[in-house]
Amino acid sequence: MSRRGTPGLWGVLIGVILFLNLSLGVQAADRVQPVDGVVTVVIDPGHGGKNNGTNSSHTLEKEMTLITAQAMYDELTQFDNVQVYMTRTKDVGLELYERAEYAQSVNADFMFSIHYNASEFHTMYGTEVWVSCMPPYNAYGYQFGYQHLESFREMGLFVRGAKTRFSTEHPGQDYYGILRESADREVPAVIIEHCYVDEERDADFVKNAEDYKAFGRADAHSVARYFGLKSAKLGIDYSNMPANLQPASADDVVQSTLQDLTVPDICDISLLECDYDTGALSLSISATDYDSPLVYYDYTIDGGKTWSRLETWPDTDTLTGEYPDTFRLNLTIPGGRRPQIQVRAYNISDVFKESNTLFFDQTFSKRTGGDDQLTASAQVERKEQEAVPATEPLEHKHESIGTTTFEPVSAEVEKDPSAVNILTFLKFCLALVIVLFVIVLTAQIVNYNRRKKRKRR
Repeated sequence: MSRRGTPGLWGVLIGVILFLNLSLGVQAADRVQPVDGVVTVVIDPGHGGKNNGTNSSHTLEKEMTLITAQAMYDELTQFDNVQVYMTRTKDVGLELYERAEYAQSVNADFMFSIHYNASEFHTMYGTEVWVSCMPPYNAYGYQFGYQHLESFREMGLFVRGAKTRFSTEHPGQDYYGILRESADREVPAVIIEHCYVDEERDADFVKNAEDYKAFGRADAHSVARYFGLKSAKLGIDYSNMPANLQPASADDVVQSTLQDLTVPDICDISLLECDYDTGALSLSISATDYDSPLVYYDYTIDGGKTWSRLETWPDTDTLTGEYPDTFRLNLTIPGGRRPQIQVRAYNISDVFKESNTLFFDQTFSKRTGGDDQLTASAQVERKEQEAVPATEPLEHKHESIGTTTFEPVSAEVEKDPSAVNILTFLKFCLALVIVLFVIVLTAQIVNYNRRKKRKRR
């Protein structure tokens, strides 16, 4: 009896462990998009001809995208069982529908539209992938975009997310024409916005043509990973190294890709420490958005006349939806100032919520040695659609305190900030079950050994 009981417990324990692994998503999901035989890929260098794209850097976007696309083509054609086409190989103009028609004419399994970004006030930074809002192309784009952005994060870029945007002129369809035209012709497509060329933190990634080519090669390998391709020439076999594909359904839209145009729900600041002599000041920043992760924050010490440059919300992860809901911000206030401090929290759609204002009842002491001057460069603030002269921001640093996980909820469900994270609870319960089984198993083995000794006596 003892011999039968002990292996039985082992079997149950192994079953629980397998269930735990599957339920917690240890293994990557299968690719939703069905593809048989040779994969056909179309690379679409954005802009061209009279359409220059952004001109906010030392090179026109239409030239950057062509260099990147050509490098992507050269790298991808070294893989086996793939046919690769380009919508343009010269500086010519193409309508969006012409690009989609070309992809349809070659029976493309996927079209990748190559772009670089810029923002109106030169404040944004990071990389993002725009996907269609239409099933099943939303799921295809999300699965590609997730693993592609992971590779860009490893390069040091800030990830802004894999997301979609609805059109106001074409209700229920995509805002971006290349995605809309492609979906109309049943061609899966995404827009890869590599980085913001007009922001100092991203500008280091696009200094010259070699950088543009490096992006193209990275794009090619993301495509190869997504389709599980291999290359005898390169000695790479991505069919044995599957991409980190996330669960998705061909029949539904992935909730985390949906655009959140509502402002974050909470943004509060409180004073932790203040030294009027040294200028050292510590704040607690607490903010939450129940519909999407927080991405950036900025702050002002003059009541909103000028603002710091955008800073990354500490430890945020736009792919998993996790971010700290509270962190400590340490500032150094210039001497001779009586600050009025506010903070703004931005979500994944760049919509912000402004905090309460902290007022101070006395002026910070003036100090010698040049420390009354602010120390870092800042972005200009947007005010009445005009740029306000830039001011130097405060010396600052932050520390994370707590963590929030974004979990999409339906519009009918009331948002509850104190709701228990069900997934965490399940993890705890399953871990507890495993511990209990180990204890019982140990007890069974001990009893079995004791009985064995008694029989020998």
